Amino acid sequence: MNFDRQQLETFFAVVEFRHFGQAAHALNITRGAVSQRIIALEESFGTPLLVRDGVTPTPAGEALLRHIHMLRSLEADTIQQIKPGAHARAKIAIAVNADSLATWFGPAACAIAKESFALELIVDDQDHTLPVLARGEAIGCVSTASTAPTGFVAEPIGAMEYECVAAPEFSAACFTHGLNMHDILAAPAVLFNRKDGLHAAFLERLLGFPVSGYATHYFPSPMALLTAIRAGVGYGLVPSMQAQALIDSGDLVALAPRNRITVDLYWHHWEVAPPNATAISETVMREARRALIQPAPASSGKGDEGEVAD
Repeated sequence: MNFDRQQLETFFAVVEFRHFGQAAHALNITRGAVSQRIIALEESFGTPLLVRDGVTPTPAGEALLRHIHMLRSLEADTIQQIKPGAHARAKIAIAVNADSLATWFGPAACAIAKESFALELIVDDQDHTLPVLARGEAIGCVSTASTAPTGFVAEPIGAMEYECVAAPEFSAACFTHGLNMHDILAAPAVLFNRKDGLHAAFLERLLGFPVSGYATHYFPSPMALLTAIRAGVGYGLVPSMQAQALIDSGDLVALAPRNRITVDLYWHHWEVAPPNATAISETVMREARRALIQPAPASSGKGDEGEVAD
C-alpha cells in the first residue's frame, strides 16, 4: 500500500493537538475533512489508529506516529544535503526529566535547537519518560530504563548524583541528631511531584527499610524545589551539580554526605536513524558523558599504579 501524505499529516496533527477541531484549524481544513482523512487512513490499514476518547494513538497508531517522525527527520536531512542552509525546520520532540534539563541537558538542547529543527522538550519524571518515546511522541528520551522498546537502542550515558540537603536553620531545628527515624517522620520533605520515588528510595537505602507517613511538599520544578529547601520549607534531594556550590557557601547543609544517591540514566534513540537524528544522539551523549558521573575504567588486573582496591 502507498501512504497518503495528507492523511499522515492529518493524523500527526490530531495526535499533536489531542483534538480534531484544533487539528482542523492548524491544517486550515474543516473538522469533517479531518475525520474523513482519519477514517480513510484507518480503513487502508484495516485497524483503528486513534482512541477517540482522549484522542490518543492505539498501538498501531503509535507505530505509525514513529514512522511519521522518522519520515520528517529524513526529509529534513535530505533538504539540507540538497540545499544547505534551507530554512525548513522539522518538528522533533525529546522526552527528558526535569533535573537533567535544569543541569546538563540544557546545553545539549540549545545545540540541537540551533540546527534545522523545531524542538519540543517533553518533561516528566525520569522513570516516566520512556512511555512518551514508546507512544511515538518523541524521537529520543532520557530515562532510567536500561531496556529499550522495540526499534530503539538504550545507551548508558552516566549517573546523576543527588545530595540530601536542608537550610542550616531547618537542619538545626529538625535534625539535631542527624537523619533518624523519629525526626524523618516529623520533618516535611520537599519532592518534585507525586511520581517522584527518589526520596523514598534514598530513605530506604539510608535506614535499611522502607519509610512512609512523613509529610511532603510538592514543588514540580527543580528551581522551585531548590528555592523551597533554601527557604526552610523542608529538606530534600537536589542534584549535586546544583547543591555543591550552595553547600560550600554555607547556604545549604548536606544531611547525609556519605549517603549520596545516584541514578543511572540512558539515552533511548532509534535503532536505525537518518544522519540528522544520529547527530542529535551524538550531541546528547557527548554532553551527558561530559557532565554526568561515568563508571570507573575496568581494572586490567595488573596492579596499575594509582589504583586503590575497595
